[in-house]
Amino acid sequence: MAKVLISDKLSPTAVQIFKDKGVEVDYLPDLGKDKDKLIEVIGQYDGLAIRSATKATEKVIAAADNLKVIGRAGIGVDNVDIEKATQRGIIVMNTPFGNSITTAEHAIAMMFAVARQIPAADVSTQAGKWEKSKFMGVEITSKTLGIIGCGNIGGIVATRAVGLKMKVIAFDPFLSPERAVELGVEKVELADLFKRADFISLHTPLTDKTRNIVSAEAIATMKDGVRIINCARGGLVDEVALAEAIKAGKVAGAAFDVFTEEPAKENPLFGLPNVVCTPHLGASTSEAQENVAIQVAEQMADYLVNGAVSNALNMPSITAEEAPRLTPFIKLADQLGSFAGQLTESGLKGIRIEYEGDVAEMNTRALTSVVLAGVLKPLLQTVNMVSAPAVAKERGITIEETRREQQGNYENYIRLTLVTERQERSVAGTVFGDAKPRIIQIKGINMEAELGENMLYITNKDKPGFIGRLGTLLGTSELNIATFNLGRKQAGDDAIALIEIDGNISDKVISQIEALEGVVQAKALKFSV
Repeated sequence: MAKVLISDKLSPTAVQIFKDKGVEVDYLPDLGKDKDKLIEVIGQYDGLAIRSATKATEKVIAAADNLKVIGRAGIGVDNVDIEKATQRGIIVMNTPFGNSITTAEHAIAMMFAVARQIPAADVSTQAGKWEKSKFMGVEITSKTLGIIGCGNIGGIVATRAVGLKMKVIAFDPFLSPERAVELGVEKVELADLFKRADFISLHTPLTDKTRNIVSAEAIATMKDGVRIINCARGGLVDEVALAEAIKAGKVAGAAFDVFTEEPAKENPLFGLPNVVCTPHLGASTSEAQENVAIQVAEQMADYLVNGAVSNALNMPSITAEEAPRLTPFIKLADQLGSFAGQLTESGLKGIRIEYEGDVAEMNTRALTSVVLAGVLKPLLQTVNMVSAPAVAKERGITIEETRREQQGNYENYIRLTLVTERQERSVAGTVFGDAKPRIIQIKGINMEAELGENMLYITNKDKPGFIGRLGTLLGTSELNIATFNLGRKQAGDDAIALIEIDGNISDKVISQIEALEGVVQAKALKFSV
């Protein structure tokens, strides 16, 4: 009988679900706070069910000799070392959609609170004061709400705000025009959103691209009297810059449920006028807690008893029989998706995936999920191989899958084409007899490249001397070239270089490469290999 440890506070319903499905369970809701004790006992369990208090660190995972699955009741997995779990063959699951409505409702409540200064007025009134003139608020009707990140939660906020007769504008590179119309929002660029919004609400993951997306420079372009709400992730807003803007009167108020450092004992926003702060309550409703607890228990039990995998962050749904043959193609699908996703910045409308030859007879549903996750992950960090199709659907991205027999020289072949608002971009790959994936075509230009961890992608006009100048630049930047792959349509036409570099490639080096004569685009890409 499989055995599960619940080390955080979960609904009693979760305990019963495990028991009903024949899984032994120990409910020790305070154990997650004791790191040493957790390391001491984790070796006896097959599954670990947690919320945010338990930290599944490298040391915990190293001691988990029998652990097969970690289930996070909620969406965020910042407290799980997914890389180390993957290395030890431990599946990491989450429940990405269990608390969406609750979080969206909290953002709406915070918007009302900051619009009418409700918390401060409550404190004043209960202190025996009657400061009616002090707490002059603003209406939200007819005001413009700018939503940064219009996915699952952001979309719910948008529909609620439309119902409140607000004008809603949204910035989200993955929001299709059709989905925007369905939600009743206007899709805009980020700079336009900053200029037009009376209220700004953030609903995007924290990634390298979104960190401090609301910066001092961004705030300077906003309307005087703007109000900012963050119920998504700490670190999306430069809290010091926002505090200064509130003191200067540029920003009229802010409502924050998340902070750069949590628990937030101190923060630049604390104590400022018309700043509403709550202790990460976005998912804190009885309904949401029940939903995510039930979901994580059902998912973990189904895996431990039946081998079924759902909402896994580090593997797709694959049967034991097909896994050995499919594994190299999963890696190829991930690399193709990641390659295209890292190069796509404009709005994504459609994704076409073509399977040809032997691979067309395999589990292409799993492969398509891997491709979609690779495409979406650069901007949506929490997306996984199972949730990616649903995430694409909610953003109105059309998915087209084609399977056919071998027609060309390759026994198997996958081509991925992304359709954006501005262009179509394609990349194709294959798996040779050594089971290693290769990139064989980019934007119609043939080449053969094996991807490493750090890759430099360059498009340029084919001119004599370019390779020499590029090599010199990389050498003076102390960047060693591991592999060098070139392709072009014909002499003097478009050319592509795909170069594996030993070490990270800085933004400074990218800028220097882009300044070389003939360069159209230069980009540093990272892959898991």
